[in-house]
Amino acid sequence: MTAKQMRTILEICAALSAERDREALLSRILDAAMDLTRCDGGTLYLLGPDGLHFCRMVTRSLGVRQGGHDAPITLPPVPLSASHVCARAVLENRLINVPDVYKSRSFDFSGARRYDAMTGYRTRSVLVAPLTDDRGGLIGVLQLINALTADGRPARFTPGMEPLVTALAAQAAISLTNMQYSEQIAALLDSLVGALSAAIDQRTPYNASHTRSMVKYAVRFLDWLDRTGDPRRFDPDRRRAFLLSVWLHDVGKLTVPLEVMDKADRLGPALERIERRFTEMELLDRIALLEGRLDGPERSARAARRDAALERIRRDNTAGFLPDEEIAALEELAARTYTDENGRTRPWLTEDERTSLTVRRGTLTARERAVMEGHVTATARILAQVAFPKQYAQVPEWAADHHELLNGKGYPAHKTAAELPWEVRLLTILDIFDALTARDRPYKPPMPVEKALSVLQSMVREGSLDGEILALFEKSRAWEETT
Repeated sequence: MTAKQMRTILEICAALSAERDREALLSRILDAAMDLTRCDGGTLYLLGPDGLHFCRMVTRSLGVRQGGHDAPITLPPVPLSASHVCARAVLENRLINVPDVYKSRSFDFSGARRYDAMTGYRTRSVLVAPLTDDRGGLIGVLQLINALTADGRPARFTPGMEPLVTALAAQAAISLTNMQYSEQIAALLDSLVGALSAAIDQRTPYNASHTRSMVKYAVRFLDWLDRTGDPRRFDPDRRRAFLLSVWLHDVGKLTVPLEVMDKADRLGPALERIERRFTEMELLDRIALLEGRLDGPERSARAARRDAALERIRRDNTAGFLPDEEIAALEELAARTYTDENGRTRPWLTEDERTSLTVRRGTLTARERAVMEGHVTATARILAQVAFPKQYAQVPEWAADHHELLNGKGYPAHKTAAELPWEVRLLTILDIFDALTARDRPYKPPMPVEKALSVLQSMVREGSLDGEILALFEKSRAWEETT
């Protein structure tokens, strides 16, 4: 191998190693081999369970180029029979050089002859090299056709070309194998994400719906950036890393008790205990009436006060927001007492019940909210155990920071704008938007899209969210179904 040929091989190897797109890589392998040997045609096969599958077919003098998404090859796979030269290269794991297919008696070249008869082409020489991965496994075959002389006439592949093609085939196999490993890692991550999402789904269906909705919005938004040629569009690695962070952002909710995560109203099971207590008060008054310790009008007045109180408790238990006057009324009600059958003084509402019922907005007490907010630290802790590849190394941080706000008022670390990358800012907007518009939350009705956007805009004005990203999100209409 000459120094020039060595440089050419190294340049080709560097180009193949740098290629990230599988379809482009397959085409480059065949084109590089044809350029290196200065031949007119070639076929790249990949090994499958039922034989050698046509992957790329090129005949430059006829302007033929088949394979890939734009020109799929529909020919059936070549069976692993020793009569086919490409199959023999696999079966015997060796390079095969045929000077003239029309004079060969060792292989079945009937297909080449039929091709020549249909096109007027003249297949002469064939050089076939197996593609072997780093573990010695065969993954395909590189078949080159019709080496050309300096004046363009078909000739045989010289022995000097064989080590060049062998070296190129080895590099091609390495590049394909590395890409396959990368795809396997991606598939492993996908399966991990699927398993974790399924686990969340089994615990609380609404949360899995939340994650799936966010992923749909994210995909549509990123697609819109691509379609519009926006300079902020994501490259494939960044896109995949971001979508992984969306899928995994709520994985920490696996650690949150269901009675907190799915709390549909303020009191939860405590409402039933309050109702039993009010029934007890009614029965005690009946007994007092029968024993002459209570007259009829007073008993009726007490019953009316209790009925009004219980109606207020039930109403406020599911209210979205409690104004000051309503909280004051509940505080007064909680201060009332009664005497039980043992002569002990009991409150109408226990301290825990009062605390739960007087939550101003939502259903969670401060203690329960702290438990719920702990899901982000649990997310960080869980994802820290995953050995993410380098290109996805930021996924745990992005996922765990989705409740941080630009003004430092988020949680858990109270990060500020300088610490929050574009991806986290976008993830936060997607999360809040779906939380506002979701139709399957057990604790609140859905908010119309325009009102939800208005809420997000108010958060931009107060310095919590990124206004530029929100404007892009609004333009994308990513929440709308597309065909």
